[in-house]
Amino acid sequence: MAKEVTNKEENYSQWYNDLVVKADLAEPSSVRGCMVIKPYGYSIWEKMQAALDKMFKDTGHTNAYFPLFIPKSFFSKEAKHVEGFAKECAVVTHYRLKNAEDGSGVVIDKDAELEEELIIRPTSETIIWNTYRNWIQSYRDLPILINQWANIVRWEMRTRLFLRTTEFLWQEGHTAHATRDEAIEETFKILDVYADFAQNYMAMPVMKGVKTENERFAGAVDTYAIEALMQDGKALQSGTSHFLGQNFAKAFDVTFTDKNGKLEHVWATSWGVSTRLIGALVMAHSDEHGLVLPPELAPVHVVIIPIYKNNDQLSVISEKAEKIKKLLSDKGLTVKYDNRDTHKPGWKFAEYELKGIPVRLAIGPNDIDNNTVELARRDTLQKQTYPQEGIEKVVAKLLDEMQANIFKKALDFREKNTYRTDDYEEFKHIMEDKGGFILAHWDGTEKTELRIKDETMATIRCILLDSEQEEGKCILTGKPSKQRVLFAKAY
Repeated sequence: MAKEVTNKEENYSQWYNDLVVKADLAEPSSVRGCMVIKPYGYSIWEKMQAALDKMFKDTGHTNAYFPLFIPKSFFSKEAKHVEGFAKECAVVTHYRLKNAEDGSGVVIDKDAELEEELIIRPTSETIIWNTYRNWIQSYRDLPILINQWANIVRWEMRTRLFLRTTEFLWQEGHTAHATRDEAIEETFKILDVYADFAQNYMAMPVMKGVKTENERFAGAVDTYAIEALMQDGKALQSGTSHFLGQNFAKAFDVTFTDKNGKLEHVWATSWGVSTRLIGALVMAHSDEHGLVLPPELAPVHVVIIPIYKNNDQLSVISEKAEKIKKLLSDKGLTVKYDNRDTHKPGWKFAEYELKGIPVRLAIGPNDIDNNTVELARRDTLQKQTYPQEGIEKVVAKLLDEMQANIFKKALDFREKNTYRTDDYEEFKHIMEDKGGFILAHWDGTEKTELRIKDETMATIRCILLDSEQEEGKCILTGKPSKQRVLFAKAY
């Protein structure tokens, strides 16, 4: 029997958890707050990694790796940074050596307290900028454009698979520049890379904007983000790019001699996305039948399922299926032929719907006689019979159509659930009953921002970069405002 999934209209949270677990993406670990990313879930992450890694390298970045452990004193050097991460750090305070040789043949058996506590990496600005101090002396050493693929630990009280876990995987870029303008250009370049990836690979439309001071990354001058709308009407921050100014360069005394021989502090950026994107992929597109994966990120593009009554039929079908598999593989597609005799075709159909395989081909005795194949597309669940000849061209074209259709469906949903209002009571009503994005005026003060959050649970997701200047009045205080900002409840 197929694995049943909770109806998302009845219990969206449980629907999400069901999909993640039953589609074999991940499961809770025996370590509190952590998850096991299963092979199918990790294969999606690998597809994301491959696409992003190429995009980073195409824009001049290279990969490196820095330590998991960061001396506690490093965090105290940047005041806002330490304040921002103080409540969620995991700290190593002791070490243990049992029956260990010290290098001279002496056996050590020792429990001891560390001379300095070590923070398990919640983000790497501090350790990296302490390192950059040794790498940078002159303008000739700049820019430094480095990305790191790593794991992160941030202590969480309430966790959800992929969306918020104590340990997660991510990439973090850290760049150093000779001028403010170069660093700002880098910040926007990466924001565009993230938006490109979200929309053209994840088929997920996003809004680009700058965060308010209250929502800014700890230690940044400005934080820019892409925001996506999930099917329950909540926003998900899906990537951030930070202009760090000279904050970390000053904290770690990273200076360089410019072309005029003057000593200057370096300008910096940092940016990152994480395995949270897998959660976004699930929530943005999936349905009651299971995952709906955009072909660009699907680990398997096509599954071929034989329908037969005996081994003689299976043998004939398998010969034809293998030929079709090769034709599709030659098109650059990933194809699975599932000829297992341990499960019936109906069970397999439901299983691959649950896993979100974009295209399913079924071949039975009648298809052999008629030289046809039944094709089912995952995004619409429509079935159609095609001639076997030329099926590879049909499937390749269809996958492109599916990628565009999945994006359009998500975009239509966002547009339908984006509102403009100047009335606070209407604002509260929308947030309570519908959710979605709301464009409304704000007076620019943190006090008003926090009060709206307290009363409605809505936060300012960002101030849109393409937002038009528009005279108005703050939705809460009635004070003057020059533009609308984007509000939503968020994960």
